[in-house]
Amino acid sequence: MHSSHLLLEEPIRMASILEPSKASFFPAMTKIVGTLGPKSRSVETISGCLKAGMSVARFDFSWGDPEYHQETLENLKAAIKGTKKLCAVMLDTVGAELQVVNKTETPISLQADGQVVLTPDQGQEATSEILPINFDGLAKAVKKGDTIFVGQYLFTGSETTSVWLEVAEVKGQDVVCVIKNSATLAGALFTLHPSQVHIDMPTLSEKDKGVISTWGVNNKIDFLSLSYTRHAEDVREARDLLSKLGDLSQTQILAKIENVEGLTHFDEILKEADGIILSRGNLGIDLPPEKVFLFQKSALYKCNMAGKPAVLTRVVDSMTDNLRPTRAEATDVANAVLDGSDAILLGAETLRGLYPVETISTVGKICAEAEKVFNQDLYFKKTVKFVGEPMTHLESIASSAVRAAIKVKASVIICFTSSGRAARLIAKYRPTMPVLSVVIPRLKTNQLKWSFSGAFEARQSLIVRGLFPMLADPRHPAESTGATNESILKIALDHGKAAGVIKPHDRVVVCQKVGDASVVKIIELED
Repeated sequence: MHSSHLLLEEPIRMASILEPSKASFFPAMTKIVGTLGPKSRSVETISGCLKAGMSVARFDFSWGDPEYHQETLENLKAAIKGTKKLCAVMLDTVGAELQVVNKTETPISLQADGQVVLTPDQGQEATSEILPINFDGLAKAVKKGDTIFVGQYLFTGSETTSVWLEVAEVKGQDVVCVIKNSATLAGALFTLHPSQVHIDMPTLSEKDKGVISTWGVNNKIDFLSLSYTRHAEDVREARDLLSKLGDLSQTQILAKIENVEGLTHFDEILKEADGIILSRGNLGIDLPPEKVFLFQKSALYKCNMAGKPAVLTRVVDSMTDNLRPTRAEATDVANAVLDGSDAILLGAETLRGLYPVETISTVGKICAEAEKVFNQDLYFKKTVKFVGEPMTHLESIASSAVRAAIKVKASVIICFTSSGRAARLIAKYRPTMPVLSVVIPRLKTNQLKWSFSGAFEARQSLIVRGLFPMLADPRHPAESTGATNESILKIALDHGKAAGVIKPHDRVVVCQKVGDASVVKIIELED
């Protein structure tokens, strides 16, 4: 059975397709981000999510107050302690999000061919004739004939709770719309998405800044997901804010691309950001459906070549209410892996879905199957060609370590790193085996006190495909020679053995610094 897929290994044996999937310590190389909410905030459920393969927990401030999220985070800490599984924390901002203000939360039914008025007058009550919204510039932004989508927050597309509107006329600050399909808006939070219209709202609202500088600082967030990133300047502004907030200067910014404006400036945003989240739900509204696959492939390729994590959203929407994904969704997850995705982000599926743990487990299994047939050889050649010559010192070491590991069929690559950069570069070449990144804490001082860095770097690799961090004892420097390195290596090997990825007589590739030189060595284990 031959496959013409660009990044699929060929040929694939039919019999191998039917072999049962093997469970392992690393459910998949591709990472899973879970959004924690009403259906996934107990210690028990979060523990289940961690065991099933979640390595980043997303806290979404579009709803819920800081106290609510803090309670969830305390439960996450307890679950991490109980399961001994590392997990990073991501804060997701509200950004330039248009929302319907329905204070009473009464269901609103809208009939096809009827009319409804969108008004910035938030004092009005939401009814089937009038919907108050949180933005007074809509009338200036839209024109007759424009399309506006109104859907439940994190809409999955399968609900009957979303409605398409067409702008009929603009009256002062009000926008009169024709209803294109009958629907009932039920639930707390509804968002508006005008197709391909610039919304003049700041990417970081005052509320966002407040949350980041209080909740974010107190909890030393690892990632900031910057909603509605439209320009590189948005990322620079967020970076500027974080740089003034102590530990948060180490927080990584993931630019969330949600509309055509963000796609247009994709290259400049990618240069500034630490990674990208492709918000396919909102993008799927802003783009014609036939263009969605194309931007996904192109954006993932660009992230891969830049060596920056790419995260994809909205993959198994139907699992919000069902125990199994649809055929199309199962194929979509696998294609996301073959297209080069680092992580899959689950939103409604874990936030308010009925099966948070099962969803994570199912996505992990599909990713693991797709990874088996990922055409690493072709990907490696493409990456080397893209990087060009002369290669930088680090890039050449990273690519050599991966090539050596593949040639000797190593079971794991162990990389000693302090900033995490070396390990990320190795992961960029997508080795077929896990990369254990041993993060060696660095001693730093601000003249008043000494402190060790390293925890941020370790947790931030939890969103990169194939990277599995462990934090070494700070008494061992990364550059040291001889005995100390041997002892850390032994700890790393023991960790790999306990995890079941290293077995007797396996070969292991080790990448480390000795003095000023970087060394790649191959070890053959005896027992």
